[in-house]
Amino acid sequence: MRIKRGFKARRRRKKVLKLAKGFRGGRSKLFRTAADAVDKALMYSYRDRRVRKRDFRRLWIVRINAAVRMNKLSYSKFIHGLKLAGIKLDRKVLAELAVSDPKAFSSIAQLSMNNI
Repeated sequence: MRIKRGFKARRRRKKVLKLAKGFRGGRSKLFRTAADAVDKALMYSYRDRRVRKRDFRRLWIVRINAAVRMNKLSYSKFIHGLKLAGIKLDRKVLAELAVSDPKAFSSIAQLSMNNI
C-alpha cells in the first residue's frame, strides 16, 4: 500500500510558515525561501542572545567607570577594592546604583578606596 505524507508534510510546512510570519515578500509565503529565512533568523537569535549579555556588561562597566572617576578612582582599582572589602555586588547592581543613587555609590567607592 502506498503511504501518503500529506498530514506530516503539511504540519511541517505550516510550522515553518508560522515562524516566518512578518517576513517580507516570498520569505513569508514560499516554503523553501521561508525555511531558509527561518533557519537564518534562528541562528541570529541564538547568537545574539549571547551578544546581548556582552553588550549589557560593557554598558554597565562604562557607567561604573564614569561614576568611579567622579570619585577620583579608576575602574580596576575600584573593583579590586570591592573584592578586598568583601563587597559582593555585581556590575548590574553597581551600574544601577551609579545612575539612580550617586550618594550610595560614592560611599561604596569610599569603602573600596579604603581597602586598596
